Amino acid sequence: MPSPSPLPPDLPRPQPASLADLFFSFTWLALQGFGGVLAVIQREMVERKRWLTQEEFLEDWAVAQIMPGPNVVNLSLMVGGRYFGLKGALTALAGMLAVPLVIVLVLGVLYTRFGDNAHMAGALRGMAAVSAGMIAATGIKLAAALGKHPLPLWLTLPLVVLGVLMVAVFRWPLLYILLGLGGIGCLLTYRKLAA
Repeated sequence: MPSPSPLPPDLPRPQPASLADLFFSFTWLALQGFGGVLAVIQREMVERKRWLTQEEFLEDWAVAQIMPGPNVVNLSLMVGGRYFGLKGALTALAGMLAVPLVIVLVLGVLYTRFGDNAHMAGALRGMAAVSAGMIAATGIKLAAALGKHPLPLWLTLPLVVLGVLMVAVFRWPLLYILLGLGGIGCLLTYRKLAA
């Protein structure tokens, strides 16, 4: 899908019309996010609704990842808070969690009853493959933003590759990777911007 064209400077920036709009938007996002909502939230918030620019999404997503708790929950709090303060943060959080919580409880009861079924196990393996593909597609889409980063590509790509290796191959704790590679990335970016 091609990236959306930037808004003309004289048009007001799109934003949620009300707390109800925020609630139902995040409920819809959560209901689409089986196996991972990152791809869905990026498409909806940046490309469709345009409540965030690509750069804002990347910045907010980076902050959401280093905060404790689920990333998309943290992101929903930040987006809701951006437009409506504390009420917006709590409304977006409720939208992200309320209906999916009911669905998960119902599915949990059904799984305990039918979990031994071979068809059920096959369906779950299929969903895992689809969610892995969605995460990979989002990573590729977000990688385009590396070209706009203050650091040159020859310097950011090794950091990306090291991050993937540390998580996927070496299985190091995320906290160490964020502190180590994230700290190096922040320091290099700060020095580049200060120069």
